[in-house]
Amino acid sequence: MQLLQRLFHKSRKVNARIGVFGEVGAGKTTLVNFITRNYLGIDAGDVTGIPHETRKIKEIENIEIRVDGVELDISIVDTPGIATYIDYREFIKYGLSEDEAIKRAKEATQGVIDALREFENVDIAIIVVDSTKMPFSQINAMLIGNLEIRKIPFVIAANKIDKKEAKPEIIREIFTNKPVIPISALTGENVDKLLEEVAKRMR
Repeated sequence: MQLLQRLFHKSRKVNARIGVFGEVGAGKTTLVNFITRNYLGIDAGDVTGIPHETRKIKEIENIEIRVDGVELDISIVDTPGIATYIDYREFIKYGLSEDEAIKRAKEATQGVIDALREFENVDIAIIVVDSTKMPFSQINAMLIGNLEIRKIPFVIAANKIDKKEAKPEIIREIFTNKPVIPISALTGENVDKLLEEVAKRMR
């Protein structure tokens, strides 16, 4: 798949730092991996199915994208999943020892704090929402509210449309007047449209 390869004779360059935020398991790292794999040939992080696999901020720099006459030189910031409560016992269910689970829970808690602090460092945000679940959660509402208060532009990625139980139309209905793009971070479906929407808000 070729993403956003429409070249124009006249273009201008825009530098931006894009933060990718969302609940645990929404697919943030999978999305970032798809983008970095297509443009840089690398994966940004591991996706294992264990909650809070991403526990530290990961920034991938120098991603060059051309879209609609704009040349983007971006950094993508993969943030830890945001949760209101982290119980170390949940990790034991995935085969971790009690010590490993406690350590992961501590790291995940710090990761949530770091993710929230990252609002201050991004030019634009992508909020990744799991379209197989009800989207109007406390966390999604908090993310949108904080970005709006700070006047940081954002796009909502209604992820996991490759799953039959996905209902991205509900996300559109709930978040009316907000930019919502249905995507599959796993297959790459509509990721080009997501990046186009991001580019519109960087002009």
